[in-house]
Amino acid sequence: MEYKVTITPQAQSQLIETVNYISEVLLAPETAVKWLDVLEKAIYSLNTMPNRFPLTDEEPWKTRGIRKLIVKGFIVYYLVDDNRNAVFITAVIYGKRNQIAALKQLED
Repeated sequence: MEYKVTITPQAQSQLIETVNYISEVLLAPETAVKWLDVLEKAIYSLNTMPNRFPLTDEEPWKTRGIRKLIVKGFIVYYLVDDNRNAVFITAVIYGKRNQIAALKQLED
């Protein structure tokens, strides 16, 4: 069964910010493109068996069903809606960042 993967506007904004940072601040535009390719490939692989990754340990997001996928030092947070065969990417956060503070910024 295939799931439709949707990247929320907030997660899309986080991806753009990270690509811009890698390109403009770190002066590594090729690295930014490669990073985005790897990350998008991992994200869109959630179209099959999206529940294979664990729920996040942090509450209340764990109770809400938020799962996490770790890719290249970043944590991709997402929600699976089995009734609609849909996956919603809610956030993409650098792994060394304070995850609780970043998760509190998630839009409901």
